[in-house]
Amino acid sequence: MGNLIYTAMTSLDGYIEDEAGNFDWSVPTPEVHAFINDLERTAGTHLYGRRLYEVMRVWGTEDFSAEPPEMQDYAAIWQAAEKVVYSTTLESPSTPRTRIERTFDAEAVRALKASVDHDLAIGGAALATRALEAGLVDEVRLFIAPVLVGGGKPWLASALQARLHLLEEYPFPGGMVYLRYRTAA
Repeated sequence: MGNLIYTAMTSLDGYIEDEAGNFDWSVPTPEVHAFINDLERTAGTHLYGRRLYEVMRVWGTEDFSAEPPEMQDYAAIWQAAEKVVYSTTLESPSTPRTRIERTFDAEAVRALKASVDHDLAIGGAALATRALEAGLVDEVRLFIAPVLVGGGKPWLASALQARLHLLEEYPFPGGMVYLRYRTAA
């Protein structure tokens, strides 16, 4: 059985994008990127909303051979994973190993978790919030950037209440902090 893990890079005030839709303030350093790569290796399946998939698909459509090693590594990890994109508007996927689902079905995700021997990553604030509300998320991993953006898109899409248990914390040079939580049963 796989764990469903929500990972997000947020500002200190809890936003994944600023009011203009920018997230360049969260670009990881090489050290942070390598750390993320090590975490992502366990995820054999990624669940995305359409908007995040459209941002992430660059990892499957661009050539990263001239990029730094941590970016090449992440591209290989991303390309090897299965992707499920929840969208009512996307006609077809533009990357291999990708399928489109028209609706988020909590029971189907629960069955998917039970049927795999690897972790699943979930991305996108709205999709992750729905999975948290359904009790599907096992871990929340936050990378908190040392910046205040003052508003924008929050890392959760609603005023969800849940108890989390801190499992790990790691501060990086430069001020980014990694926090890993287990959701309460």
